[in-house]
Amino acid sequence: MEPVLLYDTTLRDGTQGEDISFTAKEKIKIAIKLDDIGIHYIEGGWPGSNPRDKKFFELAKNVEFKNAKITAFGSTRKPNIAVELDPNLNAILESGTPVVAIFGKTWDLHVQIMDNTLDENLAMIEESVAFLKSKGREVIYDAEHFFDGYKDNPEYAVKTLVGAAGSGADFLVLCDTNGGTMTFDLERIVREVKASLEKELSPDKIKIGIHTHNDCGMAVGNSITAVNAGAVMVQGTINGYGERCGNADLTSVIPNLCCKMGIECISPENLKKMQKLSRFISETANMIPVNQRPFVGKSAFAHKGGIHVSAIIKEPKAYEHMVPGLVGNERRVLVSDLSGKSNVEYKAKELGMDLGGNGFDSRKIVSEIKKMEQDGYQFDAADGSFRIMVEKFTKQFEPVFELKSFRVTIEKDMDRPCTAHATIKIGVDDKDEITAAEGDGPVSALDNALRKALGQFYPNLESMKLVDFKVRVIDGRDGTAAKVRVLIESRDQDRIWSTIGVSEDIIEASWQALADSFHYKLAHPSHTNGNGNGTDWINGMSAG
Repeated sequence: MEPVLLYDTTLRDGTQGEDISFTAKEKIKIAIKLDDIGIHYIEGGWPGSNPRDKKFFELAKNVEFKNAKITAFGSTRKPNIAVELDPNLNAILESGTPVVAIFGKTWDLHVQIMDNTLDENLAMIEESVAFLKSKGREVIYDAEHFFDGYKDNPEYAVKTLVGAAGSGADFLVLCDTNGGTMTFDLERIVREVKASLEKELSPDKIKIGIHTHNDCGMAVGNSITAVNAGAVMVQGTINGYGERCGNADLTSVIPNLCCKMGIECISPENLKKMQKLSRFISETANMIPVNQRPFVGKSAFAHKGGIHVSAIIKEPKAYEHMVPGLVGNERRVLVSDLSGKSNVEYKAKELGMDLGGNGFDSRKIVSEIKKMEQDGYQFDAADGSFRIMVEKFTKQFEPVFELKSFRVTIEKDMDRPCTAHATIKIGVDDKDEITAAEGDGPVSALDNALRKALGQFYPNLESMKLVDFKVRVIDGRDGTAAKVRVLIESRDQDRIWSTIGVSEDIIEASWQALADSFHYKLAHPSHTNGNGNGTDWINGMSAG
């Protein structure tokens, strides 16, 4: 099978997704990451459409990309004007990129909607491609709405491709712009189109690409199917960001090509960077990473059922379709009321813990976990608290501080937002420390006060940050007396860990999770967490 080229449009098509936006500088940072992983083409934006994209291309001129070709995007010329006078095409050329991608109308319905004629539309495609080629550019032609157009008028749809290729287009990209094409139809059409082109063009002119959207949840499958049918370029976005339901997710496309089809579109070393790339772009876009995202999600190789864990200890492929490390991910074993002793034993080993002695074994720990989860605890999401809990059960827990008391007050003036104040008294090595601090909310104030108190004894706390804070009502039928579950995620320069608290009082539950977080940090300074995640993609945040 021919090599497959990867074309990333996160910076253009991805930003058309709801709530997705990047500054020009952020786009440069993302482009550098994409280049580092081995992406062949990076579509930077539409230079004729907005100042931000124009700025990106100006900044990109000062960056040395080692793998990728930066690509400017735009449309064919406008109807009934000279191609050299078209402002969009001239803006593309002014961007200075070695590659340009232009889209044209393929569906006769769209030509009619635009009050154009089929002949003029064809001339727009041919003249635009020829003009850009005359300026020494590599040209990628995106056949917009190709599959819908082919279903309605196959003869004209293919004619637009022949026109683009005859004018010098280097790639003909078939676009499922509406995302409604079924996989079996897409495969048939790609094969038919390739056969039709072979009758009209020389073999070197037939380089087909695929661009799919996910409106039917089939973007990745359609991209892979197109490759199997002869496509040599796949366009998509990292994390599947894009308009409506998104584009083909390259974090799934690339591992499928490499690991399932044996097509080495990027090197094995770069494939291992896939999870970090996904999370970096999620963080830059200020979007929560999807745990269930295939290959790179936190839950992609997570196991909870006791039977499953027992099996993977003996033979991982019994419940895993591939080795997680190939994409930079890791196996995670979750501990919950569905767990068996295999889960506990595996998790303890993963955390470097010894369960032997002290009258406790894994079966007893499982029994205690199930009791606690009946009360609302959820240890599959709280590795830090799980470790501390097991240490307490086995009498291995040595607290680094002891809470004597705390007080939290909220103050609200009519003309100012709420402020929170916390006073805390703790004991460390038979010494008491009393401190007070303010915060953006009660938990933030508690965090600041505890950090200030412990800082007298443990100066390395500066590296610890609270990065996520979640509150869940366990059973809303109890109204304001319902128990709440608080999950806190913390990080330092080496690791990420999660802790949990449960109580009818949200402040008490928050304190439990907060105290566990600090105990974990201080009692296990050299331990790295089980999920193996780096922290360069996380920015600290305070809890309210």
